[in-house]
Amino acid sequence: MDVGGNGGGVTVNNKQKVMLPGKSRGEFARNQRKDSEGLSEAPDLEFEYGDSDKWAAELSELYSYTEGPEFHLNRKCFEEDFQTHVSDKRWVDLDAMQHRAHAMRLLDGLDVTGRERRLKLARAILYMAQGTFGDCSSEAEVQHWMRYNVFLLLEVGAFSALVELLNMEIENSAACSSAVRKPAISLADSTDLRVLLNIMYLMVEMIQQDDLADPPEWRATRETFKTELGSPLYNSEPVSVMLFGMVTKFCSGHAPHFPMKKVLLLLWKTILFTLGGFEQLQSLKVCKREELGLPRLPEDSIRVVRNMRAASPPASASDLIEQQQRRARREHKALIKQENLDAFNEKDPYKADDSREDEEENDDNDNSLETEPFPLERDEVMPPPIPHPSSERVSFPKGLPWAPKVREKDIENFLECSRSKFIGYTLGNDTDTVVGLPRPIHESIKTLKQHKYVSIAEVQIAKEEEYQKTPLSGGEEDVEMCATELLYQGILPSLPQYMIALLKILLAAAPTSKAKTDSINILADVLPEEMPTTVLQSMKLGVDVNRHKEIIVKAISAILLLLLKHFKLNHIYQFEYMAQHLVFANCIPLILKFFNQNIMSYITAKNSISVLDFPYCVLHELPELTAESLEAGDNNQFCWRNLFSCINLLRILNKLTKWKHSRTMMLVVFKSAPILKRALKVKQAMMQLYVLKLLKVQTKYLGRQWRKSNMKTMSAIYQKVRHRLNDDWAYGNADLDARPWDFQAEECALRASIERFNNRRYDKNQSNPEFLPVDNCLQSVLGQRVELPEDFQMNYDLWLEREVFSKPICWEDLLQ
Repeated sequence: MDVGGNGGGVTVNNKQKVMLPGKSRGEFARNQRKDSEGLSEAPDLEFEYGDSDKWAAELSELYSYTEGPEFHLNRKCFEEDFQTHVSDKRWVDLDAMQHRAHAMRLLDGLDVTGRERRLKLARAILYMAQGTFGDCSSEAEVQHWMRYNVFLLLEVGAFSALVELLNMEIENSAACSSAVRKPAISLADSTDLRVLLNIMYLMVEMIQQDDLADPPEWRATRETFKTELGSPLYNSEPVSVMLFGMVTKFCSGHAPHFPMKKVLLLLWKTILFTLGGFEQLQSLKVCKREELGLPRLPEDSIRVVRNMRAASPPASASDLIEQQQRRARREHKALIKQENLDAFNEKDPYKADDSREDEEENDDNDNSLETEPFPLERDEVMPPPIPHPSSERVSFPKGLPWAPKVREKDIENFLECSRSKFIGYTLGNDTDTVVGLPRPIHESIKTLKQHKYVSIAEVQIAKEEEYQKTPLSGGEEDVEMCATELLYQGILPSLPQYMIALLKILLAAAPTSKAKTDSINILADVLPEEMPTTVLQSMKLGVDVNRHKEIIVKAISAILLLLLKHFKLNHIYQFEYMAQHLVFANCIPLILKFFNQNIMSYITAKNSISVLDFPYCVLHELPELTAESLEAGDNNQFCWRNLFSCINLLRILNKLTKWKHSRTMMLVVFKSAPILKRALKVKQAMMQLYVLKLLKVQTKYLGRQWRKSNMKTMSAIYQKVRHRLNDDWAYGNADLDARPWDFQAEECALRASIERFNNRRYDKNQSNPEFLPVDNCLQSVLGQRVELPEDFQMNYDLWLEREVFSKPICWEDLLQ
């Protein structure tokens, strides 16, 4: 609970303002109205979606504010060792040979058995990875020396040594059992793990950034490291699989001291580096379509989304109340002031100054986008006498942003219906024969075929069906062992457990989650040993905890989205396997629960203290923190990580529900429409696009009354979302798709296809014995050496007596 300093009200959990005594109701309402008007008139959010935030933001989010004193501890450990072995020179004054020699000396020291000595040397290496900030005076210098030192550490083999040490800490049963017995876990319980994960994260984060100024040898080192990171070279498995193992061990309760935020951030950056970001995904998709002989993509989706503009947010409840009050006051004045009645009647009461308000009154039920209605929605017979200012006019787009698409299945369905209607027979999958059909149907089919889109997934499904039908004549499948394929093979045995673990942590980090006794504790790497004793310390810790949770949500949402997109491109059944286990683990209601909050408050939250962020905090003298400075936060219009997380979660929800009627019905059953419509208040085009997509797929199931009262939302969907030419999303003809008895069958059929794919490609031991070659040569079969067990050899005489001598043999029957 936060008490405001002006005596105006109390904000409870950042959600609701409660009026305090001593303030008039009218004044309070006016203030509320100002707030809401400021919100509805807010400009578009200048947010550029990408793989990650800016360099400084990504580095600062690695550390919690509670870890602040450790920066100087790392420096102290480095300088003690440096002064012992090197002269009084500074690190930046040494040459490359001296740098390399000292780095190798530190690395050799990690092999010592003493934990304290090893931790000191690890801290010294961490100080190097942090850019030896004690010798720097600006962020640019810190960035330069971070990059230099990280490549130096990689060349001397530091990453392999760190992976071995991390693996040793993971298997440290003494630390795990000690943490399990502790009633309260704090920052001190994960010191060794945090230092190792910090170094590894800084190395991956700095190396994955492609800098044009890098020398050629650094570029070669970067590509080698990228290949090694995605290959099973470290501990015979990719590093990502080892980190997934840490996540499941933490969620099982066997290792509650694991610093989960750092593990998830390292896992995200490792996947991002080894598999590639969204730009690389688009390039891979283009190349894969060329390899399969498919037409080029109709447009670059990343560019289209970036050029989109956000629609206006809906009017808030206080705005609507204010409109009603103004109308009531106007009617009251018209009744009591008879002398003004004639003047009032001279104007058309339906097209006066407030005609727009009356229009909104008819659409009060539409809490969606306040876009300009289409011409058919307006009464064009009598134009308003007072024209609106030019700044308020909405310029209509010259064309729709997306090229329409049609699936082969849609063309087949259209032809089947047309043939049944006009001729009375069907031809199955034939999409070429149009004999007997009217000329308009011919033109329709021609238009549909012009916009036919064949996806990579359709080709992969067709190939898989061919392999299943002809396992012998089909030949061996040529599987490209890319980083995505290696990762899928690594996580395949335990993929369901990994998905459940990630969703458990996401649930614990969601702002809408209530604290429960059985939920996992994700604050092990943010809570100090001694709890705060002053109000200021409590406020700082509160900001730190909220920030910690936001960063965890950001990392998990990015991990899930990247994996879904890369698996879908690599093979559709890899994507379906992961997606189905997310659905089985209740991912859909979890994301809807996340959005069932004041989403504008979440996106504009200021849970950060900029003066404590790295590298600012190590380069400047820290000012004295006050309650006012903590409350003020930064001056940013929005919180980048929270908006990034929201868009990622919406994209995941779209991935899970696309073309799946059973999952679309889950959106309807969980009443997602009002939750999603509230998210449209965020004036950011990309977020609005994915919300509108989710509303579009369920529109036909929401009923005619919903569509009637949400026509502006329908218009926004028409303007912003891609069209499927013969999709009846807006008309509610859902009888064909909404058969509930088919939903379970749909998921079961998909699951059977996934299992067949996984067994054929990855489970070599479970191959069908009917398809194995058979040795029919008597000599070779009898000549095979068979190893008999010891107990059989000891009791061989008894076996002969029981199985051979004591059983009568009819030789005549045997010979016949």
